[in-house]
Formats: sequence, structure tokens, C-alpha cells
Amino acid sequence: QVQLVESGGGLVQAGGSLRLSCAASGRAVSNYRMGWFRQAPGKEREFVATIIRSGSSTYYAESVKGRFTISRDNAKNTVYLQMNSLKPEDTAVYYCAADAGRGISITPNQFNYWGQGTQVTVSS
Repeated sequence: QVQLVESGGGLVQAGGSLRLSCAASGRAVSNYRMGWFRQAPGKEREFVATIIRSGSSTYYAESVKGRFTISRDNAKNTVYLQMNSLKPEDTAVYYCAADAGRGISITPNQFNYWGQGTQVTVSS
């Protein structure tokens, strides 16, 4: 089992930046593909970004591509989401997720392990 804890959320003005962190324990993150998802009030959880075990391949939702960057530091057992040029529509609870599968996945139900989430609020 792996435990995930997100941090770094907060309130930011439109155009600002935040960096979210996902700290893992119990297992090495190198054993997992990792993803970031978000959920706004009244909406389904949606894919944001994912990264394979080695970190050599990433994939992004069209809505965040060019603004967000997912990365991993397996030595620190941590995954990051750098969020730039934030927009009010980025407001959501952001979740870190892990799965032992290989390759790219953008489907929430394919990820077995989830953090508690961190709130990101972008004001206009």
C-alpha cells in the first residue's frame, strides 16, 4: 500500500502560480504511475495530468496543457504539479493518485490510491 498526502493548495489571483506536492509513504513512488485529478463543486472528477513510473512520459488535459507541468522526484518519493497562468476555472480540489499499472492513464477509476486533496481557489 502507498499513502499519499497533497500540499501546496491555496488562494491565488488569476494569472498566478502554485506548486502542488504529493508526498508518498509506505511504498516507493517508482512503483507507480502517478496522476493529478481535480473536482469542482457539482462536477465529476476530471483528469489533469499523469506521468509514468520513470517520468520519461507525461500527458495533460487540453485545458491545462502549456500551463501545468507534472514531474516526479523518485528519490524524494514526491510528485509535483506546477500550475502557472491560473484561471478561475481551475478552481477545484486537486487530488494526487497512484496506480501500479504501466503506461499512460487518464481514467480516475484506474487509479487505486488517492490522497485527501488540496483546495485550489483562483480569484478573478
